[in-house]
Amino acid sequence: MILARTSLAGLLVVHPEKHADQRGFFARMWCAAEFAAAGSGFVPRQISVSFNQSAGTLRGLHWQAEPHAEAKLVRATRGRVWDVAVDLRPDSPTRHAWFGLELDADTHTALLIPAGFAHGFITLTDAAELMYCIDTPHAPGAARGARYDDPAFGIAWPNPPKVIAPRDLAWPPVQGTAT
Repeated sequence: MILARTSLAGLLVVHPEKHADQRGFFARMWCAAEFAAAGSGFVPRQISVSFNQSAGTLRGLHWQAEPHAEAKLVRATRGRVWDVAVDLRPDSPTRHAWFGLELDADTHTALLIPAGFAHGFITLTDAAELMYCIDTPHAPGAARGARYDDPAFGIAWPNPPKVIAPRDLAWPPVQGTAT
């Protein structure tokens, strides 16, 4: 696999190196030694799935507060999404900066999102599904969020959302939200 650094420290794009033959291909998506060599101590402890029926479904922006902050490796397993990570680390020189890319089930590309980042996505196809490998068990009381259109971030979403949960529309501006 190829771990590509982004403009936000610790945020990595994971490109599988496919070993193909007449059966198809095989590719690694996570290797403790290779992630450690890239500066990430990410070790998955929980796997979750998000299925989204309709194109234009927006989920996020979500994160878990300390001491339950979570890193996650996210990949589309069906369809395509525009995936976004926002740096919320208090002392980061890129605080409130965002990075987005298309995750497509056909390319198998994944995004490693470090702890201290918010995460969200909008589906580009019907029946889009994401798999999350997460390093910390979910703690409902630590759930936090910010609106997808919070001006503190200025995220350039590719399309306006058609489906969004009332909870995601009700998050306060990020300045008033504990990270």
